Amino acid sequence: ISDEIIAAWIVSGVNRVSLGVQSFNDHEARSVGRLHTRATVLADIARLRAAGISNLNVDLIAGLPHQTEASWRESLEVALATDAPHVSVYMLEVDTESRLGTELLAGGVRYHAHAVPDDDFIADAYELARETLNSAGCAQYEISNFARPGFESRHNLRYWTRLPYLGLGVDAHSFVNRRRFANPDTLDAYQAPLRENHLPRDPGHTVTEGEATEEAWFLGLRLNRGVPYRPDPRVEHLRDDGLLAIENDRILLTPRGRLLSNQVFAAFIA
Repeated sequence: ISDEIIAAWIVSGVNRVSLGVQSFNDHEARSVGRLHTRATVLADIARLRAAGISNLNVDLIAGLPHQTEASWRESLEVALATDAPHVSVYMLEVDTESRLGTELLAGGVRYHAHAVPDDDFIADAYELARETLNSAGCAQYEISNFARPGFESRHNLRYWTRLPYLGLGVDAHSFVNRRRFANPDTLDAYQAPLRENHLPRDPGHTVTEGEATEEAWFLGLRLNRGVPYRPDPRVEHLRDDGLLAIENDRILLTPRGRLLSNQVFAAFIA
């Protein structure tokens, strides 16, 4: 991060920065095309704090190529040592939207696909992260997010609780007056209407009552606090499968349910 960018952030009133570290192991970071090193990240964190920005998030990914239990523990320990008040932990997702995912699905070896750990390792790594971060006072409050008291992401909480939000910039998404819409996904398409004094956004989609109910389920269940209890045969079925629990009149994901959260969410989508 350049000094000019940090200075611009300060002038703009930016008070929280999220760093896409992915791994504090340089070999793992290089394997997925990241240009930074551990030293770079630590230097950036020091410069951000010196500029007055201490509300920081560090992103980590469980399941990167060449990752081992030892290297994953090291990334977690370094993240805690930075004293960043917020840590996000994502499990590697395999899909056709990335070169690595495409190669993995094809059974190839390019992009270090052959060195990606198996699903059991990724599940164990996620559980290790939960245990390590929680015990260090960085408590889990959402499937992938951990924070020290008072540092939960207010921005993301608006998504998960279906409160209105306005996205600014290329490909930014918004939710206003029950309508979801997005800005153009290229810079040229985004700038063109601005030159004509028009907002660059699509007509969007008005969320129906049925869709709102579905969203309330699968977004609310992401949070550790879950959703208020309501009788529903899907809940009972998922509870019998050990994926949901009922505590203090609230429905929550179990530890196993967090690992299989997409399966749980799919049950609530028509």
